[in-house]
Amino acid sequence: MCKKIFVAATGQNSGKTTTSLSLMYCAKKRYKRVGFIKPVGPKLTTYKGRYMDMDAALMAEVYDLEDDLDFMSPITLHKETTREVLDGKISLKSLEDKIQNAVAELEKRCDFLIIEGAGHSGVGSVLGLSNARVAKMIDAPVLIISGGGVGNVIDAVHMNLALYKNEGADVRLILANKLIKEKRENTLKYLDLAFKNESFKVFGGLNYSPILANPTLNHISKLLNLPINGNLEDSNRIVHAIQLCAASSQRVVDLLKVSTLVLVTSSRDELIVTLSSLYHDVPEYRDKIAGLIISGISPLSKVTQQILDNCDIPYIRTTETTKRAFLTLTEDVSKITALDKEKINLIQTTVEKTKIFNKIDPLF
Repeated sequence: MCKKIFVAATGQNSGKTTTSLSLMYCAKKRYKRVGFIKPVGPKLTTYKGRYMDMDAALMAEVYDLEDDLDFMSPITLHKETTREVLDGKISLKSLEDKIQNAVAELEKRCDFLIIEGAGHSGVGSVLGLSNARVAKMIDAPVLIISGGGVGNVIDAVHMNLALYKNEGADVRLILANKLIKEKRENTLKYLDLAFKNESFKVFGGLNYSPILANPTLNHISKLLNLPINGNLEDSNRIVHAIQLCAASSQRVVDLLKVSTLVLVTSSRDELIVTLSSLYHDVPEYRDKIAGLIISGISPLSKVTQQILDNCDIPYIRTTETTKRAFLTLTEDVSKITALDKEKINLIQTTVEKTKIFNKIDPLF
């Protein structure tokens, strides 16, 4: 018999994908055949010639699940899908059948099946397929991931829990994620007190990690839809800080932190030359400078471009204003991709050390 776990969340960016990666890694050490499905996929990509949800493609690539591709992303939401459902061109039953058939096939193949929801518990309601509804429909017990903190977690859990109770879904665990290390013990103490009368358990997930939260150069390239120039070997380097350059060149250099992405206008030739030279010639600054975003419509001088290329510093050239580029970068929340080897390795080694799967597995 296949054991199932529905991974839900109180909202976006709580750590669903990180948790699914962790569960898959640990489950594969204990079970012979582990599978993954994202029943409703709102974020699409193409993988191996198929339209799939991005998280399903990620899990397939990281954990070699290519034999299951036909069943891992049964409903993909295209631009017109919700309108077609509301217009009656796509029936709810046809969508339910796709999910149930895919889950049934994976249950035959697997000893342990991870089912990942989308966004908060109500996502998919426009189709008649909220996360809570899907969990009940496929009879999968639920793990709800929340962010860190106390008051905001309690509020968010209760709001989401109402939908699961209304659908009659079986919530067995709240996993408080992205905890502040110094506050972890105290946070879990008060969450236990807040939910002491509920039937589910409350466990602590992973602590907050800047490495997991921060983007890679490759992610930023995709975000801006622009290529990386220069040293492509650093394209998966994690950016720990973004510095907007308005000060003098010396002041900019003095403020550099480890793995800083420097956002500089194309008219600042002296700064571009300085940073490029430091990256190329001084090992200490190779660690500090992750790369450059060069913004603005003004062309680089021939000499500056030559130095930039000779120094092989990674850079992205955009005609957007510095302000617009900065806002795009700072408002983005980095999603893990299969290329983020450092992040995935960190997730796997961290979850193995915590042994949290030993506590989660018996509940499902």
